Amino acid sequence: MSRTATAATIAIREMRAHLFTHATDYDTAVEGFRWPQLDEFNFALEWFDVVATADPDRPAVQIVSADLSLASWSYGELSTRSDQVANWLRSLGIGRSDHLIVMLNNTIELWEVMLAITKIGAVAVPTSTLLSASDLAYRVEHSHARAVVTLGALHERLSEIDESVQRIGIGDLPQGWHDFADSASAQAEFEPDGPTPAGDTSLLYFTSGTTSRPKLVQHTHVSYPVGHLSTMWWLGVQPGDVHLNISSPGWAKHAWSSFYSPFLAEATVFVYNYDRFDANTLMQVMDTHHVSTFCAPPTVWRMLIQADLSRLAHPPRELVGAGEPLNPEVISRVRDAWGGTIRDGFGQTEMTACVGNSPGQIVKDGSMGRPLPGYPVVLLDPATGEVTDGEGEIALDLAQSPLGLMAGYYEDPEKTAESRLGGFHHTGDIASRDQGGYLTYVGRADDVFKASDYKISPFELESVLLEHDLVVEAAVIPSPDPTRLSVPKAYVCLRADAPAEADAARAIYGFARERLSAHLWVRIIEFVPELPKTISGKIRRVELRAREAERVAGGDVAGQHLDRDYR
Repeated sequence: MSRTATAATIAIREMRAHLFTHATDYDTAVEGFRWPQLDEFNFALEWFDVVATADPDRPAVQIVSADLSLASWSYGELSTRSDQVANWLRSLGIGRSDHLIVMLNNTIELWEVMLAITKIGAVAVPTSTLLSASDLAYRVEHSHARAVVTLGALHERLSEIDESVQRIGIGDLPQGWHDFADSASAQAEFEPDGPTPAGDTSLLYFTSGTTSRPKLVQHTHVSYPVGHLSTMWWLGVQPGDVHLNISSPGWAKHAWSSFYSPFLAEATVFVYNYDRFDANTLMQVMDTHHVSTFCAPPTVWRMLIQADLSRLAHPPRELVGAGEPLNPEVISRVRDAWGGTIRDGFGQTEMTACVGNSPGQIVKDGSMGRPLPGYPVVLLDPATGEVTDGEGEIALDLAQSPLGLMAGYYEDPEKTAESRLGGFHHTGDIASRDQGGYLTYVGRADDVFKASDYKISPFELESVLLEHDLVVEAAVIPSPDPTRLSVPKAYVCLRADAPAEADAARAIYGFARERLSAHLWVRIIEFVPELPKTISGKIRRVELRAREAERVAGGDVAGQHLDRDYR
């Protein structure tokens, strides 16, 4: 549908123009940036459709399949198609403020339905296709989802969900499901039922923490859609760029770099759907399709440097790493081969990018950069809670509350209040700051760790292990891994009458795999007679982490039961 710019569109364009004008001038970009003050805004109607009206043929999404074939959709095509999907969802009784689980892979239907949900004023709950049936049931219940949009091939994952929740499927479907293909016959002219209040909920994202179940982050129609101006500037994405982000749908990083940031820049979202990662083929695809900005987690960067990087004749202009700290030697290897420097950054599901090495600046290998425009980042002394110039917890000063920060944890005022103690948003991450203002990541204030770019909560994994009859106690810690940064390892105390260790490991692995999503699987088990504890009885995971780091460094494999040996 043809749409004209609104006051909100113009306000966002003004700040975007400021960031583009000062793309490589950190001080001026930060000093002159102000978050747009919006009372009403709908990203799909007042931004995406406006871009589509002005330049309908501009490529919006390009997807290369495993066979290296390319499919492309323009802004105009995706605008019209999302109008159809929005009208079709309305015909199913889905309206403003209704919640929908979106559990799809990187196919065009994902972008169609996400834009359509926004147009209606409904709430998207992006969810990974890796989830088990019990994980999905938990998310449906706690997000109050009225419908699930997913692949027909995943229908068994919905086996624990109440029948009143609508099933919307793509592909071959069981009886009683709504076929997404029927949306193609819907009217192609969408009319909203009214303006979209900026403070209304637009997105709900689950994120793992230190508790046994993930928290639910609540974002508004401006916090992510407009808040990602900071992410756009950090990525360095410009109008006309072809932006490749390697990230799975369902996680917040996908919204960061495969939806809001490139669309805010009027760039092209580029996707490569490989069956199995191959660095040489990835570089071939990047060369063929002129990828100009590239964002990938450290796991991918570590695999890339195992290949001959000179095979990429035309490296992207911007190289970005995110999700976990990147090894300096990886940055150096890529710089030597491609001439560019991988720029690290920091943010959370709870916010957009708040710290980053911005384009055109001196990049200090190992540093995640400086506070980005619009983000009042401070470090708090963990002991006193006071602002410090040295090492401390990364926090945001809520007296200058950034637009890109979440509204709170959904239906959990206690956790929201905990995250905002003392007038600061607390990230739980520790960093140090040098005299130039650059921040270097130190680690989590708690025991959460990253494995292959996925955040792992030890408590969540331990809770499952402890459900097994043979397990008396369990402690999960990260085991250093050259490719994945780390993998989950469990120290387990068995019952006195347990069978041989090999038989016990086989039983526990099988039990855990049935109850955990694939990205949460424990990869190593070590049986111990007891766990190190404090006087009060708390497990000293710090001691276990040190013991495991020493074991890996020394190459000791005794007593280790590996997941792959028991499949």
